[in-house]
Amino acid sequence: MDVNAAVAAAAAIAGVLTGVIAMLAFRWSERDLKRPTRTSLHTDAVLPPGVDTVLSVLRSSAVVLDEADAVVKASSAAYALGLVRGGRLAVEPMLQMARDTRRDGEIRQVELDLPRRGTGRGEALAVSARVAPLGSRLVMLLVEDLTEARRIEAVRRDFVANVSHELKTPVGALSLLSEAVMDASDDPEAVTRFAGRMQIEATRLTNLVQELIDLSRVQNDDPLEDAEPVRVDELVAEAVDRCRHAAGTKQITMAAGGTADLHVYGNRGQLAAALGNLVENAVNYSPARTRVGIAARRVGAPGGDFIELAVTDQGIGISEKDKERVFERFYRVDPARSRATGGTGLGLAIVKHVAASHGGEVSVWSSEGQGSTFTLRLPEAGSARDRAHQHPDLDEDDEDGRAGRPARPSHETHPPAPDSTAYATLPSPEVLP
Repeated sequence: MDVNAAVAAAAAIAGVLTGVIAMLAFRWSERDLKRPTRTSLHTDAVLPPGVDTVLSVLRSSAVVLDEADAVVKASSAAYALGLVRGGRLAVEPMLQMARDTRRDGEIRQVELDLPRRGTGRGEALAVSARVAPLGSRLVMLLVEDLTEARRIEAVRRDFVANVSHELKTPVGALSLLSEAVMDASDDPEAVTRFAGRMQIEATRLTNLVQELIDLSRVQNDDPLEDAEPVRVDELVAEAVDRCRHAAGTKQITMAAGGTADLHVYGNRGQLAAALGNLVENAVNYSPARTRVGIAARRVGAPGGDFIELAVTDQGIGISEKDKERVFERFYRVDPARSRATGGTGLGLAIVKHVAASHGGEVSVWSSEGQGSTFTLRLPEAGSARDRAHQHPDLDEDDEDGRAGRPARPSHETHPPAPDSTAYATLPSPEVLP
């Protein structure tokens, strides 16, 4: 009986101990669950009230770091720039700034050049980083991407430098020639010769100023505000008329042909200037007794047809290294020849802007010694109007997107080589001596 009582007592004691241990384990588990972990510290809960909302509306890339340099909060832009990787700030100079600010509480700012993610060409991102304390334990890093602003500033600086140089040449020549005329006042023959040179330089200066005005106008104006259907035949006739005298002087034959009764939609003055620049270049850079052709045709494309205007010459041609740069402002393939013909280096830049602002593009095929073909590709009148009405609120973006303008064509075609000129195969060419 005593043995049974002892066994029962031992069983009761064991049961009580088991219950106590189970209860202690349960309480211990609850305390562990409530204890903040490293992961839970990196949530929005540790941010001061309202900071998360402010960070979400900032245009700058934002990163918040805790006392262990771990990322508490980072915007999507910060990840896109490659500032945050694996939950850590990946840019060492910024990390050091954050540590210094956490230590002394001072706001710091610095501009850095960061390697661009996903490229192996050494391109860099220009950023401005600003670090400030956020409460007692956190620091906030704001990073502004300055790459595009720097690029625009460089383009503006180069443009001003180029304009200054181009204006200085004819102005300096006019000053010297006027002094020469004064010194040769008793020599009528010398005065006549110097006066002729002064007229040439004055004409060059006038052309440069006019092309600067034209370039500024096509960059700032919306061509579809005063747009209208324009007959391609009339544009071609106007371009040919503009260059008739220069072509006749060099005995260059101009031939116009292609599909008749085509229309494009846009600003008539800008379109005429663009095509006129292409034809004028073809005449200026062609040897005497050669041929310049202007051909028009309709090309099918998804979303609407396009009109191609190809201007082909048998001139000096363009090398491979120059093809990518011929549409840059003030760039000349042959500077000596350009100055001899009065070229300013702005004609093709104007063509490029006009094409882009009308939802088209301009391309070039060329071979040294064989000639060149410049192709101006524009939406046909009906499709251009439809696209403009469908997208009236598109914003301007560099040279490709334009407000209310149709999209650029997505297809790529190459114009024919000069030895099999487009106008030679098109029906009913009109030869214009």
